[in-house]
Amino acid sequence: MMPVWFEPIRQIAEIGGPVVVILMCVAVLTLAVALYKIWQFWQAGVGRHTALREAVTAWDAGDPKEAHSALGRSTSYLAPVVDMTLTASAQMAERLQADAETRFAKLERGFRFLDSVAQLAPLLGLFGTVLGMIEAFQSLQDAGAQVDPSILAGGIWVALLTTAVGLVVAMPTALVLSWLEGRMEAERVIADQAILTVLHPKRLPPATVADKATAHG
Repeated sequence: MMPVWFEPIRQIAEIGGPVVVILMCVAVLTLAVALYKIWQFWQAGVGRHTALREAVTAWDAGDPKEAHSALGRSTSYLAPVVDMTLTASAQMAERLQADAETRFAKLERGFRFLDSVAQLAPLLGLFGTVLGMIEAFQSLQDAGAQVDPSILAGGIWVALLTTAVGLVVAMPTALVLSWLEGRMEAERVIADQAILTVLHPKRLPPATVADKATAHG
């Protein structure tokens, strides 16, 4: 026995035909990908950079002990990159940024799929509408002189149903993708700022100052 909530979905699929069924399957897969990405972002600590910022600020102020202590409290996926930056030279900036980009790439997997759904779902819905319109006008032609306007009207609304379903799938997907991409843009800004601040601090940590003095001596 089917659940009560499933009956309207079954009716829409039955009326809309194969195109609507395909769009429903795409919608389920898209929802799964979107939920996985949100879970992945949460697990990686995207947006949770309070301790990391404290570490960068402490290093920038010339306090390496507090910087390492704050970094040890960080749950951010960028913490290992910043940890490597604390012992790196300025010449390694590109290498460190490349390492951060590798981490970003892992978080961005699935974005292309979501983008494809956002773009193709309306087109698939429109394709279903065109097929439905063709069928409606064929029925109208078959009716000959006994034209019943209800035949054409019924065929048109059934055809337009596929466009509506396509838009229902595409619009939330586009919103979710835009939000995810916005978060990743913010993550890139945070990573670049952290790397460059640590490599070029306002005040050099005592150990670094001592090393430079020894080198000049």
